Amino acid sequence: MLTHTGTNGISDDAVGLLLECHGRIRAFVELASRLAHVEGVSAGEIADRARTVGRYFADALPQHADDEELSLLPRLAGRDRQVDAALVRMHHDHLGHAAVVARVAEVCGELAASPARHAALSPALGAAAAALREHLERHLALEEEIVFPALRTLLAAGARAEIVRELRSRWDHSSR
Repeated sequence: MLTHTGTNGISDDAVGLLLECHGRIRAFVELASRLAHVEGVSAGEIADRARTVGRYFADALPQHADDEELSLLPRLAGRDRQVDAALVRMHHDHLGHAAVVARVAEVCGELAASPARHAALSPALGAAAAALREHLERHLALEEEIVFPALRTLLAAGARAEIVRELRSRWDHSSR
């Protein structure tokens, strides 16, 4: 009931890898929301899922933002006015998401430590997950509609392959 599935970077294409990340982001936001509203689940499963969700939002989601800031932004900046505007928005969104992401991770940490407090923490987790979903909806769409297609149209195959190598290298050195 509280499980999720997802890929872990199986694409050989930069856009494909980033879209896989977006799929995981959406899945974990949904999992946080379901965790907030779940009933009839053992304390052990609640604690386990809260740890998993909290770890994702504390570690993996910020790493994804870093991937975009370090590998996409410098390569795409200055090539197209519409893309430049989207990159500025992307950067500001990343900064703006930090507090909401931290709140989800914080509540999940509390829930993992004290799953018996699920009823008391559920409203806070539900509100934090809803706020995160709201923050991310336009952000992910912006990247998927403008930034990611620009990778294919504005960058040569070698530059896209380098992005893939950079992403995978960071992932190999992180706790993802």
